[in-house]
Amino acid sequence: MARGFMGKMLWVDLSKSRLKDEVLDGKLGRQFIGGYGLGARILFSRQKAGVDPLGPNSILGITTGILTGTPAISSPRYVVVGKSPLTGGWGDANSGGSFGPYLKFAGYDAVFFTGISEKPVYLFIDNGQAELRDAAYLWGKDTFQTEDILKSELGRDVEIACIGPAGEKVARIAAIMTSKGRAAARSGLGAVMGSKRLKAIAVKGNMKIPLADETGASNLRKKYLRELTGHVDMMRDFGTPGILIQCAESGDTPTKNWSGTAIFDFLDYEDIAAGPVVERQAKRYACYRCPIGCGGHMKEGTGDYKYEAGAHKPEYETLGMFGVNCLNNNLESIIKANDICNRYGVDTISAGAIMAFTIECYERGLITKADTDGIEMTWGNHKSIVAMTEKMVRREGFGDVLADGVKIAARRIGKGASRYAMHIQGQELPAHDPKFGYHWATTYRLDATPARHTQGPGMPVPGLGLPKHKRRAFAGRAEAHKLGSDFSHVVSCTGTCIFGFWALPNVDSFLEFMRAVSGWDFTIDELFKTGERIANIRQAFNIREGLNPLKFKVPGRVYGNPPPKRGPLAGITVDEETLDTEYLAAMDWDLKTAKPSKKKLLELGLDDVAKELWP
Repeated sequence: MARGFMGKMLWVDLSKSRLKDEVLDGKLGRQFIGGYGLGARILFSRQKAGVDPLGPNSILGITTGILTGTPAISSPRYVVVGKSPLTGGWGDANSGGSFGPYLKFAGYDAVFFTGISEKPVYLFIDNGQAELRDAAYLWGKDTFQTEDILKSELGRDVEIACIGPAGEKVARIAAIMTSKGRAAARSGLGAVMGSKRLKAIAVKGNMKIPLADETGASNLRKKYLRELTGHVDMMRDFGTPGILIQCAESGDTPTKNWSGTAIFDFLDYEDIAAGPVVERQAKRYACYRCPIGCGGHMKEGTGDYKYEAGAHKPEYETLGMFGVNCLNNNLESIIKANDICNRYGVDTISAGAIMAFTIECYERGLITKADTDGIEMTWGNHKSIVAMTEKMVRREGFGDVLADGVKIAARRIGKGASRYAMHIQGQELPAHDPKFGYHWATTYRLDATPARHTQGPGMPVPGLGLPKHKRRAFAGRAEAHKLGSDFSHVVSCTGTCIFGFWALPNVDSFLEFMRAVSGWDFTIDELFKTGERIANIRQAFNIREGLNPLKFKVPGRVYGNPPPKRGPLAGITVDEETLDTEYLAAMDWDLKTAKPSKKKLLELGLDDVAKELWP
């Protein structure tokens, strides 16, 4: 077995309460690195097309990467995988904290769940020994309570991944939480976990991850800790809130449910930016062995909102969606809403988007106080935003209408509400505007997980996102995007945080860690090919489910149809036809169906996938 992996996966049949170990094949490890690459390979092979993501035949996986828990810089991450109940296609959600490393220390690279338990259960893994335990006494507890109870029973050195009441009630925006604030949030996979009556996974262990060159890997860590560069100081000082002002002023942050622009419609964005956030921060927080420490724990709430000391600092996305997008400049209300979502286990991007959608529906008369349980949903009304968030996470009253996301909420409301539901294929859009960075326009629709800002190349590539009459030709822009996306998949699947990767001095340093940990002589070309393989098998999963991303509807406001009349993005319309055509050609995917070519699948060693898609 390759180094960097524990060499073992656990399969849990919840319907029959059966657990089975399976060897992780070395070839599989090298071809897919871990993370959602490994997950997509497993699910494509073992889950039939057309299964109900909330039914007994769906598979829910938790996977780690080859670098997770090793000396590699900023590599604490794990991934949850499954069929998304929001989009009906491939779903994955990435999270930090300490759970990923401890899953490996407990002896496993991945755990996959099938079936549905008759009663609430949790999985406990202790140094290679796994068992299902009764969780009836935990059902109904929030994620903080669940973590505290299990740690008191199993030991302080246990790490927990769990769902809250939102996941138990199968809210399609439910997240899986670790470390009282780190969320595997997107794709609605907390709902899948809840549908299986799986409350938590608790892991404990001190098993060593086998490394090809343990001394070499440790020396590399010492070396590159002294050479971290780029955004490190900003992230240490402020975390992701440090980008809010520049994003708001550039037009990148959606405003007023994507209908406005911050510099005209929300002049108070500085009230919720990095400075005020850090003033309320008690101490910094870092994921497992991360030298950056971009997270934070907050002081106790003192104003209208009484949250406990230690509540997690809201990230940029949360500030953008609950703040700028709702015209809400009350920072403590955002911290409170963030804390509510963390405790109940809900994606804050989706939750904030839902609040903005609800406000616009209310302002336009599609819903009234009679519908909203007497809550006046108006722009900037922070008390109403917090009150409705509480109802939503509990599925109470009108909150039950909202708890499955804006697509379903719009259908329930009717009256043309779908015009104001900012989503792609059911997944709410995050706080980055593709009119500002064109790469998001491609990623939001053509990546296997729609409306995701963490997929794709991660940085804008010049050439698009300009008014058509000003656009200049950019040779190879689609190829550049493709290569950026491919490598982004690799970084994510290894278990490395993208912020840590960006802090490394160069790509060679990342390759050095890969070689020292695995013993494989990775080259940059091989890693690009690995990322391409991962992208193609995720896409093949969606194609087999009957999905064509070219038919996914993108809200006109998002692409600038019609273009904004004022602000930094005035006059801009994303040329989606050009983007789609060039990217599909670069990927060798069909220009009408987005199906990977048989030639490409065979080239990537996905022979069985080619046979299934091209019988």
